[in-house]
Amino acid sequence: MGFNNWNSTWCGADFNEAMVEGIADLFVSKGLKDAGYRYVNLDDCWALPSRDASGNLVPDPVRFPHGIKAVADYVHAKGLKFGIYSSAGSKTCDVKGFPGGLGHEQQDANLWASWGVDYLKYDNCNNQGVDAKLRYTTMRDALKATGRPILLSICEWGANQPWNWAQPVGNSWRTTGDISDSWSSMITIAHQNQQLAPYARPGAWNDPDMLEVGNGGMTETEYRTHFSLWAQMAAPLLIGTDLRTADAGTLDILTNKDVIAVDQDPLGRQGTVVSSSGGKVVMSKPLADGSRSVTLTNEGSYAATVATTVQAVGIGGASSYAVKDLWSKATSSTTGAIQASVPAHGTVMLRVTPGSPVPPPSGMNRLSDLAWTSAINGWGPVERDRSNGDTAAGDGHTLTLRGAAYSRGLGAHAGSEITYHLGGGCKNLTVDVGVDDETYGNGSVVFQIWKDATKVADSGTVTGRDAVKRLGADLTGATTLRLVVTDAGDGMSYDHADWADPKLACGSGPAAGSYQLSDLAWSASVNGWGPVERDRSNNEAPGGDGHTLTIEGATYAKGLGTNAYSEITYYLGGSCTALSTDVGVDDESATKGSVVFQIWKDGAKVADSGLLTYRDAAKHLTADLTGALELRLVVTDGGDGPASDHADWAAPQLTC
Repeated sequence: MGFNNWNSTWCGADFNEAMVEGIADLFVSKGLKDAGYRYVNLDDCWALPSRDASGNLVPDPVRFPHGIKAVADYVHAKGLKFGIYSSAGSKTCDVKGFPGGLGHEQQDANLWASWGVDYLKYDNCNNQGVDAKLRYTTMRDALKATGRPILLSICEWGANQPWNWAQPVGNSWRTTGDISDSWSSMITIAHQNQQLAPYARPGAWNDPDMLEVGNGGMTETEYRTHFSLWAQMAAPLLIGTDLRTADAGTLDILTNKDVIAVDQDPLGRQGTVVSSSGGKVVMSKPLADGSRSVTLTNEGSYAATVATTVQAVGIGGASSYAVKDLWSKATSSTTGAIQASVPAHGTVMLRVTPGSPVPPPSGMNRLSDLAWTSAINGWGPVERDRSNGDTAAGDGHTLTLRGAAYSRGLGAHAGSEITYHLGGGCKNLTVDVGVDDETYGNGSVVFQIWKDATKVADSGTVTGRDAVKRLGADLTGATTLRLVVTDAGDGMSYDHADWADPKLACGSGPAAGSYQLSDLAWSASVNGWGPVERDRSNNEAPGGDGHTLTIEGATYAKGLGTNAYSEITYYLGGSCTALSTDVGVDDESATKGSVVFQIWKDGAKVADSGLLTYRDAAKHLTADLTGALELRLVVTDGGDGPASDHADWAAPQLTC
């Protein structure tokens, strides 16, 4: 959360030292710091067009007569953080051609660290065709080598699909082109970013660009939608208006602490689209206390009622729910229905809280996505998707066991106990356990899984040198799940214990019968180019723009259109037996395209097409899915890059 000058000043003369320091003053006096805003960031045009004789960047002496370090010191003195801008190319993006960082990464990083920089926005202009991942990784390594914590904001506009590679490189990545101050620009960017929810998590965020709130091109209603959707998508909130002239309405939007709390919720999940029809869009965002943030958006030109249910947003099971409107502050209650009359281009944003513990939804759940009913930990707090680290919340690292990294899980410390309410509807739990590598081989613990009052799994002693153990537990009928870590007898130093990739299966799968997969709801999907398409080819990035599925002239009425790399997950709940499907590269990839199709049953690959190119006829695959809790359909690139890798799952029939 912070400020960036670009959307209000560009490279105008009023972008200068006095303005930046004035913004820091306003953060304090206008309540923005109190609301959570911390970063005061410069954008392009802060430097001279040429480096000095030593190759260093030189601050523009007219804009910044006392230099950048003096401005950073001023910002820091206010209890705030300071950010700067560069480009991963030979020059930055402004037409005047200020020096970029390409080839000067360590020199620039050292200079910025010496000035006290806390944040780097790193753009993509004049990149000389150098691989994006290489350019941004080089700067990541340079920043790390300085020894100063500097947040890396990757700004390559989504051009190279950074959500597929940027999580270990930067802290956020732009998913779209530049935003402009109009409804059409803002809502188009929201649509692009919404489909990327599976890639966001704490420390690694989809960035749909800076806020335009207050710049005058939209109505106050549209600006509230803008701010609501960015918060619902767990996006960075970077103010883009000149706060020196901001009116009361703008400040009211920017400092709405209820909406900000949704954006900054420690669970760190990006909201997902629950339904979208006729311009009425419902999104649901899980929150750490077990509630949901629900946005009801009316993209149409006239007022309309937008409706959903507690079941649809993922928290069915309680007898009643408290509902708070985060803009009007009105409170109410419901037993299931959620609806509101929403003005044109407006959004009603609600926090819906169950009055009693709600069991996990049907499907394959990751425990770090669920609210626990209680948690105690021997050292600091239990961490979601991070190791235990030290005593401060959020200070852990990627969960790592014997060199294997896990993106999901719980970081604990002996003695810990984490309790979940299951309500009798779950089937089983599988999880890898071990002492995190951050202990450098030290530590010894015992992991236990308890079903109500009965221990149903025990790891025995696990040390920091032992191989990873896989635990499984039958939880049929359980009301409560408890995850316990105890010391193995040598004291609790270094007992950093990871519950890695814990998967909780709940509810039943499809009823008996035969189904086309395109008629069923998937539990998750990622796709290399635009969304996965139902009964259409992938075609281009916008949803719904595909054609009839066609492989070497054979057409199919039903199926799924994807692009490598893609992964589509269905929850089966153990009730299905087989899948049969034709697979191949769609004919719309007329001159290129090579892929491999894979079918996965839980953690095992049960079918593989081998390499298929755009010249090959469809190949028929079958897979035994007896007892499977989860089905994953995976398409990988054939080795020549993902361009034109439009891959069809044609007539995929599931038997249950």
